Amino acid sequence: MNLPSMMQDVLTRSGLAELWAVVGPWLALDERQLIFMIATPFFIGVALWEYLRIKNDPQLMDGREAVRNFMLGAGYQITELLFAGIIAFPVYAFAFHHRIADIPLNFFTGAVLFVATDFGFYWMHRASHRVRWLWCAHVTHHSSERMNFSTAMRQNATNIFNGGWLFYVPLAFIGFNPVWIGVSFALSLVYQFFIHTTLVTKLPALVELVMNTPNHHRVHHASNPGYIDTNYAGVFIIWDRLFGTFVEERTDQTIYYGITRQVPTNSLITAWTHEYVDMFRDMQQPGPLPSRLKHLWMPPEWQRTPAAAFDGSRNLKKA
Repeated sequence: MNLPSMMQDVLTRSGLAELWAVVGPWLALDERQLIFMIATPFFIGVALWEYLRIKNDPQLMDGREAVRNFMLGAGYQITELLFAGIIAFPVYAFAFHHRIADIPLNFFTGAVLFVATDFGFYWMHRASHRVRWLWCAHVTHHSSERMNFSTAMRQNATNIFNGGWLFYVPLAFIGFNPVWIGVSFALSLVYQFFIHTTLVTKLPALVELVMNTPNHHRVHHASNPGYIDTNYAGVFIIWDRLFGTFVEERTDQTIYYGITRQVPTNSLITAWTHEYVDMFRDMQQPGPLPSRLKHLWMPPEWQRTPAAAFDGSRNLKKA
């Protein structure tokens, strides 16, 4: 027996091949996360280039925070890899099994899928700002008071458990293969990394009209009145223009980044969980169960009045 055969014999007897036959299909959907992980070294390189450009401006760059941002992103990638195949893939597989059409993959259908995925991202992203349960995970991305490439990596390890991925399941039901939905989503994330910067001002007018750009995305990350909850687009800003959520960046106004109730912390766990803690604390306040449960789906700023704690009435109040 030659050496390659010996190595193959070890692998065969280990049972790893049989294990992979079971686990492999669960991980198939997460081609998206594998692509994102492959792209991460390039992200680090671009972030280092940006760091050298703005490192002397503490309002634009904090090296320690940038490192934490990449650590937050690593936590997100790990939980996605471990749990996406177990939690999300069975749902996608079920929807695809009951698909209403068989859509082959070619250049045209691939382009349609990319646009459709971005449409789904717009509504997922919009819901992540207006539904508190989803905001609990998304708030981590917005809690930095700086806007740079490392901010793009500032993600929440609980994302996979919040169900935002359900917004893309209809694409599988229509007939798009879930693996390619994941690839399309990954390519969208790669694009979105490059719009998290202050080094790019405005791009040509046609690009600004159709595409999401650093100019538009700075507005989205701003905590200024009038900028909050706008410009939800992933790749194509046309969705915001169509659905009334587009706001132009004003050159006469300084942008302040972050969230309205800032939580200064160096703890990754706190960065991931602080909004969950606040939400469940609000739910513990006295009142009927239906009124308490509203905190899950009402906007993040919604609070019950003392009267509502007992009669379940709704009150909207800005934080």
